[in-house]
Amino acid sequence: MNACLPFDYSHDTNDCVTVLPVTRLMALGLLAERGPMHGHRIRREAEEKNVESWGGVSIGALYRELHHMEDEGLIEALRNEQVGRRPARTVYQITPEGRRELDILRERAMGEVHRHTDPIGVALLFGGLGEPTEAREYLLLRRRSIDNLVHALRTERQLLAARGCLDATGFAVFRRGELFLEAELVWHDEFDGELAHEIGAARETATET
Repeated sequence: MNACLPFDYSHDTNDCVTVLPVTRLMALGLLAERGPMHGHRIRREAEEKNVESWGGVSIGALYRELHHMEDEGLIEALRNEQVGRRPARTVYQITPEGRRELDILRERAMGEVHRHTDPIGVALLFGGLGEPTEAREYLLLRRRSIDNLVHALRTERQLLAARGCLDATGFAVFRRGELFLEAELVWHDEFDGELAHEIGAARETATET
Protein backbone atom coordinates (compact mmCIF):
# COMPACT_ATOMS: atom_id res chain seq x y z
CA MET A 1 0.00 0.00 0.00
CA ASN A 2 1.44 3.39 -0.98
CA ALA A 3 1.13 6.96 0.25
CA CYS A 4 -2.51 7.21 -0.89
CA LEU A 5 -3.83 5.96 2.46
CA PRO A 6 -6.17 4.58 3.63
CA PHE A 7 -6.93 2.72 0.40
CA ASP A 8 -4.94 2.42 -2.82
CA TYR A 9 -7.27 1.73 -5.70
CA SER A 10 -4.73 2.43 -8.44
CA HIS A 11 -2.73 0.02 -10.52
CA ASP A 12 -0.20 2.77 -11.15
CA THR A 13 3.33 2.62 -9.79
CA ASN A 14 3.24 6.28 -8.77
CA ASP A 15 2.38 7.20 -5.19
CA CYS A 16 -0.66 9.16 -6.30
CA VAL A 17 -2.25 9.15 -9.75
CA THR A 18 -2.82 12.39 -11.64
CA VAL A 19 -6.45 13.44 -11.66
CA LEU A 20 -8.14 12.73 -14.97
CA PRO A 21 -9.04 15.96 -16.86
CA VAL A 22 -12.73 15.14 -17.20
CA THR A 23 -13.68 18.59 -18.56
CA ARG A 24 -11.32 18.02 -21.47
CA LEU A 25 -12.64 14.47 -21.91
CA MET A 26 -16.23 15.70 -22.06
CA ALA A 27 -15.51 18.49 -24.58
CA LEU A 28 -13.45 16.28 -26.90
CA GLY A 29 -16.05 13.53 -26.68
CA LEU A 30 -18.89 15.87 -27.65
CA LEU A 31 -16.94 17.32 -30.57
CA ALA A 32 -16.03 13.83 -31.80
CA GLU A 33 -19.59 12.51 -31.48
CA ARG A 34 -21.71 15.54 -32.42
CA GLY A 35 -19.37 17.34 -34.81
CA PRO A 36 -18.38 21.05 -34.73
CA MET A 37 -19.87 23.00 -31.82
CA HIS A 38 -19.30 26.32 -30.09
CA GLY A 39 -18.47 26.58 -26.41
CA HIS A 40 -21.95 27.70 -25.42
CA ARG A 41 -23.50 24.58 -26.94
CA ILE A 42 -20.98 22.34 -25.16
CA ARG A 43 -21.82 24.14 -21.92
CA ARG A 44 -25.54 23.59 -22.49
CA GLU A 45 -25.00 19.88 -23.11
CA ALA A 46 -23.11 19.64 -19.81
CA GLU A 47 -25.74 21.60 -17.90
CA GLU A 48 -28.63 19.55 -19.31
CA LYS A 49 -27.07 16.37 -17.93
CA ASN A 50 -25.95 18.10 -14.71
CA VAL A 51 -22.51 16.54 -15.23
CA GLU A 52 -20.80 19.02 -12.90
CA SER A 53 -22.53 17.52 -9.85
CA TRP A 54 -21.74 13.87 -10.53
CA GLY A 55 -18.93 13.76 -13.08
CA GLY A 56 -16.44 16.22 -11.67
CA VAL A 57 -16.62 18.39 -14.79
CA SER A 58 -15.86 22.07 -14.20
CA ILE A 59 -18.31 23.94 -16.40
CA GLY A 60 -16.87 27.27 -15.25
CA ALA A 61 -13.45 26.25 -16.61
CA LEU A 62 -14.80 25.06 -19.98
CA TYR A 63 -13.84 28.09 -22.07
CA ARG A 64 -10.34 28.18 -20.59
CA GLU A 65 -9.98 24.48 -21.40
CA LEU A 66 -11.12 25.09 -24.98
CA HIS A 67 -8.41 27.74 -25.40
CA HIS A 68 -5.79 25.38 -23.94
CA MET A 69 -6.85 22.60 -26.29
CA GLU A 70 -6.72 24.97 -29.27
CA ASP A 71 -3.18 25.99 -28.29
CA GLU A 72 -2.22 22.31 -28.06
CA GLY A 73 -3.69 21.53 -31.48
CA LEU A 74 -6.39 19.23 -30.13
CA ILE A 75 -9.19 21.36 -31.54
CA GLU A 76 -9.29 24.12 -34.13
CA ALA A 77 -11.55 27.09 -34.79
CA LEU A 78 -13.77 26.38 -37.79
CA ARG A 79 -15.76 29.60 -38.03
CA ASN A 80 -17.46 32.35 -36.03
CA GLU A 81 -21.22 32.51 -35.66
CA GLN A 82 -23.28 35.49 -34.55
CA VAL A 83 -27.03 35.69 -34.02
CA GLY A 84 -28.47 39.19 -33.81
CA ARG A 85 -26.73 41.33 -31.22
CA ARG A 86 -25.33 38.39 -29.31
CA PRO A 87 -21.56 38.08 -29.05
CA ALA A 88 -19.89 36.08 -31.81
CA ARG A 89 -19.24 32.46 -30.92
CA THR A 90 -16.32 30.40 -32.14
CA VAL A 91 -17.25 27.01 -33.55
CA TYR A 92 -14.61 24.36 -32.88
CA GLN A 93 -13.89 21.01 -34.47
CA ILE A 94 -11.73 18.20 -33.17
CA THR A 95 -8.40 17.52 -34.91
CA PRO A 96 -6.73 14.15 -35.55
CA GLU A 97 -4.45 14.88 -32.60
CA GLY A 98 -7.54 15.62 -30.53
CA ARG A 99 -9.01 12.23 -31.43
CA ARG A 100 -5.81 10.55 -30.30
CA GLU A 101 -6.00 12.50 -27.02
CA LEU A 102 -9.64 11.43 -26.63
CA ASP A 103 -8.65 7.78 -27.09
CA ILE A 104 -5.99 8.15 -24.38
CA LEU A 105 -8.35 9.87 -21.94
CA ARG A 106 -11.14 7.38 -22.60
CA GLU A 107 -8.78 4.47 -21.95
CA ARG A 108 -7.60 6.07 -18.72
CA ALA A 109 -11.16 6.72 -17.58
CA MET A 110 -12.30 3.16 -18.33
CA GLY A 111 -9.41 1.73 -16.33
CA GLU A 112 -9.70 4.06 -13.37
CA VAL A 113 -10.78 2.31 -10.18
CA HIS A 114 -9.34 4.53 -7.46
CA ARG A 115 -10.71 7.49 -5.52
CA HIS A 116 -8.68 10.67 -5.68
CA THR A 117 -9.70 12.01 -2.28
CA ASP A 118 -11.32 10.54 0.80
CA PRO A 119 -11.64 13.34 3.38
CA ILE A 120 -13.81 11.36 5.78
CA GLY A 121 -11.31 8.50 5.69
CA VAL A 122 -8.48 10.90 6.53
CA ALA A 123 -10.54 12.45 9.32
CA LEU A 124 -11.36 9.09 10.89
CA LEU A 125 -7.95 7.50 10.38
CA PHE A 126 -5.81 10.41 11.54
CA GLY A 127 -8.17 12.75 13.36
CA GLY A 128 -9.89 10.11 15.40
CA LEU A 129 -13.53 9.93 16.40
CA GLY A 130 -13.44 12.35 19.29
CA GLU A 131 -16.53 11.93 21.42
CA PRO A 132 -18.51 8.97 19.95
CA THR A 133 -21.90 10.56 20.64
CA GLU A 134 -20.87 13.74 18.85
CA ALA A 135 -19.34 11.72 16.01
CA ARG A 136 -22.67 9.92 15.54
CA GLU A 137 -24.44 13.25 15.18
CA TYR A 138 -22.01 14.49 12.52
CA LEU A 139 -22.23 11.22 10.64
CA LEU A 140 -26.02 11.26 10.82
CA LEU A 141 -26.03 14.69 9.16
CA ARG A 142 -23.71 13.37 6.46
CA ARG A 143 -25.96 10.36 5.92
CA ARG A 144 -28.98 12.58 5.48
CA SER A 145 -27.10 14.67 2.90
CA ILE A 146 -26.12 11.56 0.96
CA ASP A 147 -29.68 10.25 1.10
CA ASN A 148 -30.88 13.56 -0.34
CA LEU A 149 -28.31 13.23 -3.13
CA VAL A 150 -29.56 9.75 -3.96
CA HIS A 151 -33.10 11.02 -4.30
CA ALA A 152 -31.98 14.03 -6.35
CA LEU A 153 -29.94 11.85 -8.71
CA ARG A 154 -32.79 9.39 -9.12
CA THR A 155 -35.22 12.22 -9.84
CA GLU A 156 -32.81 13.74 -12.38
CA ARG A 157 -32.47 10.37 -14.12
CA GLN A 158 -36.22 9.90 -14.27
CA LEU A 159 -36.77 13.41 -15.68
CA LEU A 160 -34.10 12.97 -18.35
CA ALA A 161 -35.50 9.57 -19.28
CA ALA A 162 -39.01 11.03 -19.57
CA ARG A 163 -37.66 13.71 -21.93
CA GLY A 164 -35.93 11.08 -24.05
CA CYS A 165 -32.46 12.39 -23.17
CA LEU A 166 -31.05 9.12 -21.81
CA ASP A 167 -29.98 6.13 -23.84
CA ALA A 168 -28.88 2.83 -22.28
CA THR A 169 -25.40 4.19 -21.56
CA GLY A 170 -26.75 7.34 -19.95
CA PHE A 171 -29.09 5.30 -17.80
CA ALA A 172 -26.19 3.09 -16.71
CA VAL A 173 -24.10 6.12 -15.74
CA PHE A 174 -26.84 7.52 -13.53
CA ARG A 175 -27.50 4.12 -11.92
CA ARG A 176 -23.80 3.78 -11.18
CA GLY A 177 -23.90 7.10 -9.35
CA GLU A 178 -26.96 6.04 -7.37
CA LEU A 179 -25.40 2.70 -6.40
CA PHE A 180 -22.18 4.38 -5.33
CA LEU A 181 -24.10 6.68 -2.97
CA GLU A 182 -26.27 3.83 -1.73
CA ALA A 183 -23.09 1.95 -0.80
CA GLU A 184 -22.09 4.94 1.31
CA LEU A 185 -25.44 4.71 3.10
CA VAL A 186 -24.77 1.04 3.87
CA TRP A 187 -21.37 1.98 5.31
CA HIS A 188 -22.96 4.68 7.44
CA ASP A 189 -25.51 2.25 8.86
CA GLU A 190 -22.83 -0.34 9.67
CA PHE A 191 -20.52 2.21 11.29
CA ASP A 192 -23.38 3.76 13.24
CA GLY A 193 -24.17 0.33 14.65
CA GLU A 194 -20.57 -0.07 15.80
CA LEU A 195 -20.61 3.37 17.42
CA ALA A 196 -23.90 2.62 19.16
CA HIS A 197 -22.40 -0.60 20.54
CA GLU A 198 -19.30 1.28 21.74
CA ILE A 199 -21.39 3.96 23.45
CA GLY A 200 -23.58 1.33 25.10
CA ALA A 201 -20.55 -0.60 26.36
CA ALA A 202 -19.01 2.58 27.77
CA ARG A 203 -22.23 3.39 29.62
CA GLU A 204 -22.39 -0.10 31.13
CA THR A 205 -18.80 0.21 32.31
CA ALA A 206 -19.53 3.59 33.86
CA THR A 207 -22.61 2.17 35.65
CA GLU A 208 -20.63 -0.74 37.08
CA THR A 209 -17.98 1.57 38.48
